Amino acid sequence: MKTTRTYRMGARAEAVTQTRERILAALFDLGADRMFPHISLEDVAAEAGVSVQTILRHFGTRAGLLETTMEYALARVAGEREAPVGDVDAAVRVIVDHYEQRGRTALLMLAQEDDPAVTDLTRRGRKLHRDWVTEVFAPFLGGGDGADGSAEDDGLVDLLVVATDVYTWKILRLDRRLSRARTEARMRRLVGALLATSDPKEPRS
Repeated sequence: MKTTRTYRMGARAEAVTQTRERILAALFDLGADRMFPHISLEDVAAEAGVSVQTILRHFGTRAGLLETTMEYALARVAGEREAPVGDVDAAVRVIVDHYEQRGRTALLMLAQEDDPAVTDLTRRGRKLHRDWVTEVFAPFLGGGDGADGSAEDDGLVDLLVVATDVYTWKILRLDRRLSRARTEARMRRLVGALLATSDPKEPRS
């Protein structure tokens, strides 16, 4: 009996987790091409295949759902942007792949910064991008006059952030209407030109 009860409890907990994930994924997907103020709980419920009451039971309020979805979104984005440290070609390829998939959504988020919840997401998204740049290009940093976080390093990170930013992708890919390959090549050229001026450290093993 105890084994059966334990199994049932485990299955119930797994079902709850799956329902929660489905709701988060639903709002994340709806937010890809619609502004958050225009997405109702009824929309999310229909997308997830649950009731509004189920959403409220899991997240309490619409604000609670939105906040949790922001955490979910940042975690997914971080996973999609993983790139080998010190490999410039791979890093640029990964970031362009990411923008091909999420770039328009990121631009839509940036257009909603008047919404306090979205403002927090975009602020954290910018930090995530800067952290990504600092990590991926770490072997090329460290040439400034300070041991860590020198002014020279900080300036190079600033420029690398710009060279790999979603707006740089937008200018080349959407505004100039370049192909994906040419967009990647020009972003790689920008990054390469910046790194050519740095004093690279020994690459990590």
